[in-house]
Amino acid sequence: MAVEGIQNICVVGAGNMGHQIALGAAIAGFKVKCTDVKPEILKKAEDFANSYLAGRVAKGKMTEEQAKAARSNISFTPDLKEAARDADLVIEAILEILDLKRKVFKELDEICPPHAILATNSSFIVSSKIADVTKRPDKVCNMHYFNPALVMKLVEVVQGPHTSDETVQKVMAVCKALDKVPVHLKKEVEGFLVNRVVRAISEEAMWIYDMGVASVEDIDKALMYGLGHPMGAFRLMDLTGIDLTYIMAMERYRQTGDPRYKPSPAVVEKYIKGEWGEKTGKGWYDYSKK
Repeated sequence: MAVEGIQNICVVGAGNMGHQIALGAAIAGFKVKCTDVKPEILKKAEDFANSYLAGRVAKGKMTEEQAKAARSNISFTPDLKEAARDADLVIEAILEILDLKRKVFKELDEICPPHAILATNSSFIVSSKIADVTKRPDKVCNMHYFNPALVMKLVEVVQGPHTSDETVQKVMAVCKALDKVPVHLKKEVEGFLVNRVVRAISEEAMWIYDMGVASVEDIDKALMYGLGHPMGAFRLMDLTGIDLTYIMAMERYRQTGDPRYKPSPAVVEKYIKGEWGEKTGKGWYDYSKK
């Protein structure tokens, strides 16, 4: 499924989300360049692409020809200029730090062709806090994937007051071409759609745990077997990253000054210890034997 005017996609950030966003776009037939400032992260992303595609072929989910085509569609480079200079769409997937995102978007605005759409995969920073550093605010929006990006179908497309209807329509069309299910948020709202609901549940789950009312395991069981959730709040935190939970809470606290938004002491402890979930081998659960 082609999208008029969108052939080349640049993904900035090859980490937990970025490398899967990039590979998904390559599998869908787009020409993709994935970039990251850390060579070791970029190498890990390239190794993942190779092993993932080989695994799909081995499982009969993809033919050799399809895998080769997908692999030829994606390249990895540490050079932002090389990655973004021909981009029709940029998807930024770097750390959830506003000043860092503003710096990257300013650079992208100078590098990318005038028609290029600049989207952020941020899970909570609205694009209106970024768009003013560019000369194309009408082409800036949120394009929020869910983890793991190769599996999860939903993408939240958030339209800021600066974002044109044309930009939203194109991004929605790209999502469909990627075999995703996009939802259009007509207004910016803190936390967007899904994370507002998830955060409310997670905050209550953390309060119950912090108060010693129930264990991590029992809280997760209650959410799964009582509410029908596919996984509990703590298991989900391990999947998305406890570091992300901490960073998001601290950013929200810095912006509001409201102590209610400080991360739970248990989350702070996990963050300091480097127990960030699946990616570090340990979080609320132990994954070291995997």
